[in-house]
Amino acid sequence: MIKQNGIYHQDCIEGMKNLPMHSIDCVFADPPYWMQTDGVLMRTEGTTYLGTDDHWDKFSSYHEYDNFTYAWLKETKRCLKKDGSIWVIGAFQNIYRIGVILQDLGFWILNDIIWYKKNPTPNFRGSRFTNAHETLLWCSPSKDAKYTFNYKTMKALNHGKQMKSVWELPLCTGKERCRDEKGQKLHNTQKPIALLERVILSSTKKDDLVLDPFMGSGTTAVVCKKYDRNYIGFEKEEKYLSLIEKRIKETSVSMESDLIDNIYDKKERRVSMKELITKGYLSDKEYLYDSRGQNEAVICHDGTVLINDISYSIHKAAANVLGKENYNGWGYWFVKRNSQLYSIDNFRGEARKKSESVRI
Repeated sequence: MIKQNGIYHQDCIEGMKNLPMHSIDCVFADPPYWMQTDGVLMRTEGTTYLGTDDHWDKFSSYHEYDNFTYAWLKETKRCLKKDGSIWVIGAFQNIYRIGVILQDLGFWILNDIIWYKKNPTPNFRGSRFTNAHETLLWCSPSKDAKYTFNYKTMKALNHGKQMKSVWELPLCTGKERCRDEKGQKLHNTQKPIALLERVILSSTKKDDLVLDPFMGSGTTAVVCKKYDRNYIGFEKEEKYLSLIEKRIKETSVSMESDLIDNIYDKKERRVSMKELITKGYLSDKEYLYDSRGQNEAVICHDGTVLINDISYSIHKAAANVLGKENYNGWGYWFVKRNSQLYSIDNFRGEARKKSESVRI
């Protein structure tokens, strides 16, 4: 039986068949790229570069690769919740083929993210441009899916600016790169933690279940544990299992609780005009004003307001005064306190804070 927070030594296509339908909140997939590398790659100083030449990255034809891709993507579509999302990473060798198959299966592409590598592997033969990026396709199961996107969390991570679709992040090097006793890479395509942090934090919530069909070096599981998400992973190469287990064991839950809880994207509790009246922040028959102290309206006991004896919501009242179809009344209306204008939206904030302190 497949359980949460487990890594399974199994082919993902067969393994995913044991997952319940619509049970997964998010998928991150780093499938074989089918690099099709020919010959030995030599660095300029004469040493051999060990690129991706693993047996699991070899296919006999485009037809075989496409059939493989269709099979595993079809299973992720079955497992994924209707309002979930999937990320697939690839390079020029495979991402276009994957994109077509995603669309053929009914997935809706939300973004293509460019991972711009600050320290890319050089083109040793000098026969092409240095390939300095990989592409991530972020998709929902359908066009109408209500997928998770923690927009404000991403904005906070990007120093208060909108997170763009080009992510400048270094390759996995230094202490983060997992190596054996001889200094050789334990996994040729280990992805950096910073990359998976953006994926997981942007499109999941605390306690969500993330599936990685190609767990590889275990970075997805590491990031899930760090940010209090659950995970399920499949990895058919036995030699990577001890590496994954070691990395998970060495990972602690982050102290950054704001990121774990996606505090930036949590919707604030709804507070109505009637609640503000009931709790004494506003009074029945009290006057409302605009920011200049003009355009009077009168508060009614039920939370509506009167203008020229016609009842409106605070939003429709503001729109009526301004000659607009809609307008946010919370930012438009003020009351007078000690001869000073005071925004009614401030009262809404005070009511929220008071209710939160009561719950604590």
